[in-house]
Amino acid sequence: MTFNDDSQLKGGRVKRRGRTAAVGGGAVGVTAIVVFLIAQFTGFDLSGFVGGGSGTTQIQQQDQPVDAAPECRTGRDANLKVECRMEGAAESLDGYWTAEARKLGISYTAPDFFLFDGSTDTSCGQASAATGPFYCPPDRAIYLDTAFYDDLQSKYGSSGGPLAQMYVVAHEWGHHIQQLQGAFASTDRSGTGASSGSVRVELQADCYAGAWVGDAANTEDANGETFFEPISRSEIADALSAASAVGDDSIQERSSGRVNPDSFTHGSSEQRQKWFVRGYQQGATSCDTFSVPGSSL
Repeated sequence: MTFNDDSQLKGGRVKRRGRTAAVGGGAVGVTAIVVFLIAQFTGFDLSGFVGGGSGTTQIQQQDQPVDAAPECRTGRDANLKVECRMEGAAESLDGYWTAEARKLGISYTAPDFFLFDGSTDTSCGQASAATGPFYCPPDRAIYLDTAFYDDLQSKYGSSGGPLAQMYVVAHEWGHHIQQLQGAFASTDRSGTGASSGSVRVELQADCYAGAWVGDAANTEDANGETFFEPISRSEIADALSAASAVGDDSIQERSSGRVNPDSFTHGSSEQRQKWFVRGYQQGATSCDTFSVPGSSL
């Protein structure tokens, strides 16, 4: 999704915090894929329990949040730099949900959005590169290490692209909407399986992401300029590629060569694409994943 070069960014929506300095060698193994799934679902970093003897010592330096993209002022900047792209996406998402939340009957407030390098502490546990992006309900905040976008292509097989990156943000923003709706509190997310409560929560967030994409070309900056150019088919394909890449079946197939639907926590690639498209075509009010039978998910 391409930003309108002339659109203006107010700045300040995305903060950077929590740097970790690492000393020593080693690399993240393939088990990080499993760690990513567990951590994104629970909000707890389990990477410390993964064996492998990396020999890496981490020294945590917890900084106060600062503006992640102070130099980002236009859509042209957002097209060139990932930090600016995150700022532009956040401003567009904020504008979309400010208007859309009324249709869902909720009082909207924006989430905090933190970028970090390496790791950072949250109320849901430690966020790290291994956990992937996630939303922490107690903090009402999104945490993201942009290094994940490299993993999205190299490890998970996404085609990449700006809209694939912004789909990730929009999905986590969708979790914030669920927090405001009370879905996190009212849904039993302790179970697993293709029609479990945890999967329904994730598919609704995918649907909310699609709903934003469907309207993103209409969201405007403070001067009335649209944030984005009209969305192309290839850009939608990039978003669908990202949704497919983080499907439970896709990740399980890559990590172990086997697929176990009974252990699903986020939904299959097909399910995630289906609900993204539903939101894209029909809007946020069509995203009730909780009232449909499991066979319709």
